[in-house]
Amino acid sequence: MPEFGRILIIVGIVLVVFGLFVSFVGRLPGDIVVKKENFTFYFPIATSILLSIIISIIFYLISKFF
Repeated sequence: MPEFGRILIIVGIVLVVFGLFVSFVGRLPGDIVVKKENFTFYFPIATSILLSIIISIIFYLISKFF
């Protein structure tokens, strides 16, 4: 069970680093932003793909160890 705690700590650190990256960088190239007079539409395609890759790697590593 200590391995599971270690993995949770690593996952937490990765998520914090990703959150800081997104906070400081803002939008990634590839994110769609449409601004009209009273309407703003923001669809983070590149951010979603990057987050999906990171989560897939985390789940792969968890399944490999357990």
